[in-house]
Amino acid sequence: MTEARLYPAPTPYATHRLRVSDLHELHVEECGRPDGKPVVILHGGPGAGISAPMRRFHDPDAYRLILFDQRGCGRSTPHAELRENTTADLVADMEVIRRHLGIERWQVFGGSWGACLGLAYAEAHPDRVSELVVRGTFMMRRRELHWFYQHGASEIMPEAFERFVAPIPEAERGDLMSAYHRRLTGEDRDAMHRCATAWTIWEAETISLLPDPARVAAWSDPDYALAFARIENHYFMHGGFLDRDDQLLAGAAALADIPGVIIHGRYDLCTPLANAWDLHRAWPRAELRIVDDAGHAMTEPGIARELRRATDLYRDQAV
Repeated sequence: MTEARLYPAPTPYATHRLRVSDLHELHVEECGRPDGKPVVILHGGPGAGISAPMRRFHDPDAYRLILFDQRGCGRSTPHAELRENTTADLVADMEVIRRHLGIERWQVFGGSWGACLGLAYAEAHPDRVSELVVRGTFMMRRRELHWFYQHGASEIMPEAFERFVAPIPEAERGDLMSAYHRRLTGEDRDAMHRCATAWTIWEAETISLLPDPARVAAWSDPDYALAFARIENHYFMHGGFLDRDDQLLAGAAALADIPGVIIHGRYDLCTPLANAWDLHRAWPRAELRIVDDAGHAMTEPGIARELRRATDLYRDQAV
């Protein structure tokens, strides 16, 4: 596999602190061309936060890139906070950001949880979305969560899964998400940090087709792992705070007039390809691009190439 040719990561030309509730304040940054085509870039997790590589998929001479750390993670505060932290809150935050920056419509771009949030936003505010580009489709369905956190991916990565279950007593392993939830929200700080690291490393070890020790080392940082694991588990335990298990598929009719691209690795262990197939059937206007030599991560060469192709496709189209 050869490395994808991406754009250099532009330096933010503006940063903002936006208070979105009495409790939460968001870190928001703008990059690229100030009068360019606006795009909001949604990070994964939930709880992962933004990073410089996320700025590399759009032409900075054509796009106005808006990135933000979602509630409780990255440079948003308070750190690892679960209160007032739901999908509806994040959708509302996107509208606060859009209005604050004086944007009428923007491209929505996100992968994994960012795809889930992007779908929720686009279905709630289709008139504000010029295009929707999603990677590693995730729709918060119970079977998707069971595949990754109970049984499915465990059969393909048994050695990594053994490390994932290690902090949980055998008697509690019939419902691993609940067992982790008790520890990630409990009073025992040592158990909380130990479980946060194990939860986060499980994802770090499984999201790319080939091993990436550098990712595992970076994601083992205790502060990063705490926000990542607590917020992810919080959302997953509550079904993403959606009204029904298949809400995003059931609401896909709202996407009918939105052009888009769905990008998915065939060997994605985190969010299986069937997710993207289901979404494409419900949103036929979108183009489905299957990458045959990739897993889940946006940094995999085939995934990265398709992401850049998608943003180049829409670069010169009016919003």
